[in-house]
Amino acid sequence: MLERIHLVILKEIEQCGSLTAAADRLHLTQSALSHSIKKLEQQLGTPLWIREGKQLQLTQSGQYLLSIAKRLLPQLIMAENQLRQYAQGERGTLHIGMECHPCYQWLLKVVSPYLLSLPDVDVDVKQKFQFGGIGALFSYEIDILVTPDPLYKSGLYFEPVFDYEQVLVTASNHHLAQNTFIEPDQLNSETLITYPVSIERLDIFNQFLMPAGIMPRKHKTFETTDIILQMVANGRGVTALPKWLALDYAAKLKLSLIKLGERGVMKKIHLGVRKEDLSIHYVNAFFEIARQLNQVDENSIQSTT
Repeated sequence: MLERIHLVILKEIEQCGSLTAAADRLHLTQSALSHSIKKLEQQLGTPLWIREGKQLQLTQSGQYLLSIAKRLLPQLIMAENQLRQYAQGERGTLHIGMECHPCYQWLLKVVSPYLLSLPDVDVDVKQKFQFGGIGALFSYEIDILVTPDPLYKSGLYFEPVFDYEQVLVTASNHHLAQNTFIEPDQLNSETLITYPVSIERLDIFNQFLMPAGIMPRKHKTFETTDIILQMVANGRGVTALPKWLALDYAAKLKLSLIKLGERGVMKKIHLGVRKEDLSIHYVNAFFEIARQLNQVDENSIQSTT
């Protein structure tokens, strides 16, 4: 079986020029070094060097293995150094999975200060984990899951980092626009525009319409927030979005925000992580920046209401 020590031996022999010097450099006896290579030769079925007097001459197989050693050994050293930094939480790539479309807008507010505060850490955002995020956490495809619907499982930790209200968004001249709040039956004649997500996972359906046995007249889907709100602004339907997100567009597009029911529909964005990773510095740093941003946004929303 080819092992790292075999590559190191060949590289040292080339650099030192002799078996004796290479053994001294590696703090091995000459016989131990020779035995290691002889055993490898037996396993591979080919000689790696031949003796020419006191000199060692690499065979074609030995030259090939030496070229491999020159490529791999520096990479292994770099990998070990980086893994040590990972262990100390100094650097790495934070893989984030998204389970909701509006969460992406929120994530942008966290990522910028996060990257500034941790220049040695990269961020990779995956938006394809539509409600498969728990499996992605367990399979180590992602490190943090951003979701409004946490699923508590053994080995996982979820923390709410952002409170928000889900509201109905209409054009300012829509017949519902002047309402302080609406009831489910007021949407049975409307065109409801949402992201392309199963209705069982949409809050407007599972927390507002379906419990009342109501369905909208028509249901359309679009991928992006901008297109959805352009459709709404032009009277092509209504939508439901987090209030903080809708407020970013309300003035520019002349939109109205209306409570879903007298008490409203309240939600939270949660961050999920494997419990074993809670001690990693750059994971904790993401949670901390998200908490700080939550306080800022809460104060901002309160000042506009």
